[in-house]
Amino acid sequence: MTPKDLLLALWVIVLWGLNFVVIRIGLDGLPPLLLGGLRFCLAAFPAIFFIRRPQVPLRWLLAYGLTISFGQFAFLFSAMSVGMPAGLASLVLQSQAFFTLLFAAMVLGERVRPVNVLGMLIAAGGLLLIGAQSGTSTTLAGLLLTLCAAAMWAMGNIITKRVGQVDLVALVVWGSLVPPLPFFAMSLWLEGPELIETSLRNISLSSIGALAYLAFAATLMGYGLWSKLLSRYPASQVAPFSMLVPIIGLSSSALLLGERLTHWQMAGTVLVMAGLAINVFGGRFISRFSAARGNAL
Repeated sequence: MTPKDLLLALWVIVLWGLNFVVIRIGLDGLPPLLLGGLRFCLAAFPAIFFIRRPQVPLRWLLAYGLTISFGQFAFLFSAMSVGMPAGLASLVLQSQAFFTLLFAAMVLGERVRPVNVLGMLIAAGGLLLIGAQSGTSTTLAGLLLTLCAAAMWAMGNIITKRVGQVDLVALVVWGSLVPPLPFFAMSLWLEGPELIETSLRNISLSSIGALAYLAFAATLMGYGLWSKLLSRYPASQVAPFSMLVPIIGLSSSALLLGERLTHWQMAGTVLVMAGLAINVFGGRFISRFSAARGNAL
């Protein structure tokens, strides 16, 4: 990877890592479901007038929008509104990698290797440690909702696999047309017209800035640059950079929001990151070790 593309990859990770702090700021002025609906309205318009619709069947476009866009962020925004800290949310959401493995095995018949199982078990131990500390700096409801968000992200990944080669930016933009209606319907039902009206009437500059960041920086710019990198390099070379997102999320939350983890939550964080690392790099390490051993013999 060239130095320029390496900087682009790191820039995307910074954008996505800071995303969780920005969500927290947005939730201070807007209820979660309303925030989600407005975010995807801005992500879709006016971009759809400049980006051609991806060549995928309508049913897959709807499925993508309802899982990776509506489902993921409805659960994530709700989790953070009921006590899930921004930093921990950035970490727990990465459990999507393990949900993706499980769903791929069930739906696509892909094989789960022993090293993947080891990574999942270690990460699960970390999540249990984090969950055991609910009531201190997080809540059990927030943790469970974030895991639901990770599962919805994973479902969206499976749908993307079924779609095949497609312009990722176009898929994100046109998929953003799907979430606003269910977001606004759920907001009207659960948050109520009075809260919606009050929130919109008293919307602050910080809430507007958060919406702009979520729609344009984290969504359009982030996925635009990410898709450019995926078009130039193998996915195996690009995807591991996403493991840096929780590091940015945790550090920026501590610096900007004053969030602090308990010692047990820190231990759980280390275990989750270790599990992710084993899942991403374990198979490659074993293959290289076996090849080197074979050459030595």
